[in-house]
Amino acid sequence: MRVLSVASEAFPLVKTGGLADVVAALPPALARERVTVRTLVPGYPAVVDALRDADAVHAFPRLHGGPARLLAAHAADLDLFVLDAPHLYARPGNPYLGPDGKPWPDNALRFAALAEAAAAIGRGALPRFAPDVIHVHDWQAGLAPALLHYGGTPRPATVVTVHNLSFQGQFPREILTAIGLPPHAFAIDGVEYYGTIGYLKAALALADRITTVSPTYAEEIRTPEGGMGLDGLLRQRADALAGILNGIDETVWNPATDPHLPTRFDARRLARRAANKAALQARFGLAVEPSAFVVGVVSRLTHQKGMDLLVEALPALVALGVQVALLGTGDPALERAFAAAAARHPARVAAVIGYEETLAHLLQGSVDALLVPSRFEPCGLTQLCALRYGAIPVVARVGGLADTVIDANAMALAAGTGTGIQFAPVTRAHIELAVGRAVSLKRDAALWRRLQARAMATDVGWTRPAKQYAALYRALVKSRGS
Repeated sequence: MRVLSVASEAFPLVKTGGLADVVAALPPALARERVTVRTLVPGYPAVVDALRDADAVHAFPRLHGGPARLLAAHAADLDLFVLDAPHLYARPGNPYLGPDGKPWPDNALRFAALAEAAAAIGRGALPRFAPDVIHVHDWQAGLAPALLHYGGTPRPATVVTVHNLSFQGQFPREILTAIGLPPHAFAIDGVEYYGTIGYLKAALALADRITTVSPTYAEEIRTPEGGMGLDGLLRQRADALAGILNGIDETVWNPATDPHLPTRFDARRLARRAANKAALQARFGLAVEPSAFVVGVVSRLTHQKGMDLLVEALPALVALGVQVALLGTGDPALERAFAAAAARHPARVAAVIGYEETLAHLLQGSVDALLVPSRFEPCGLTQLCALRYGAIPVVARVGGLADTVIDANAMALAAGTGTGIQFAPVTRAHIELAVGRAVSLKRDAALWRRLQARAMATDVGWTRPAKQYAALYRALVKSRGS
């Protein structure tokens, strides 16, 4: 079984969010299921710079404004195809946004080119790698199923994974022919979406199968409240839709071997986390108090993530005796709000604006609880890392958070099954109550250690999801008679 994975980012080459982690971690897990994956990514400067001994395997004399070529290489433990198109990708900084913080004005063409390269591979441009399945991720790759659909047969099977339905890739209808689509593609059962061309909508309508990153999110996006305008289409295609939980790379996220931790530990040596807490408190400028209950947050600072509610809750959390350590970047207004809160509550609230992989690992390996108050969350990866590191997750009861954390209520504690704390609805008051529950639970030291041990024993790896993806690919190929 050969699969071409198509995505706009892959860790550690380029990363703006959890998509990059998933794209990087899934191929080696699928290899254990006898699925060979090649990953197609844009040739951003960081990607091209990481390549060694790359081979040019295909040329596009002209691809949306200039020449391009496909490079085959191995980098970051991934077998890659890189779309080397300097006129589209040789730009510094964020892969999607220009220096002004706004989307690059030619993003429609930049990611149409990625989809066109995927479609070319699907149609046999690389005889040594003829994929059985093309698996695209999010809107940036979403045009590929449409290009294949309207390009005739034979073609490989197509799968789209929705990592976050709120990012959809909508562009003016006037570019239809420029991106290689026939006039009849602009229809309700094609790429048309409220008078525009919808890249994600195109994939949802025309891919053979749809997956999203948790079972609960697969249900939520079929409702008007969670469907972001696409719920009707998703209800129509319910038979083609499945929710498969994400995992994390358990070699990267392993507290027993993590090079980013001052002191490594495992479930039998939880006392070692105290040294990491002291290091975190010193690094973040919090009071170095061994007994303090430290709540960590690793998040994009956005409305979706509930960060505005957390700002409102900070005074109550401080009054509860909690310390809050936040690592994240996002909405400038929220960045300023957290910086101001840290200034108002020195030694109790700290905010590092930005993202550093080392600090993310240190935070997971030291805090008492990790707070994820998202209004909606397709899957979430930070709570999976928290489980792995014994940082008790305190999460909103939505999407993948609901699927991955077992609430430590009285019955769950009696049965020995709780791994964290869930709360609903997502409000400031319920954030405060949920953190208060965590503080109360920790007062029973033996119970808290058992809770941490159960959290750390949770299966958060890629073995089970990879089996599900492999089964989906094989069933799809068989159903198409390929």
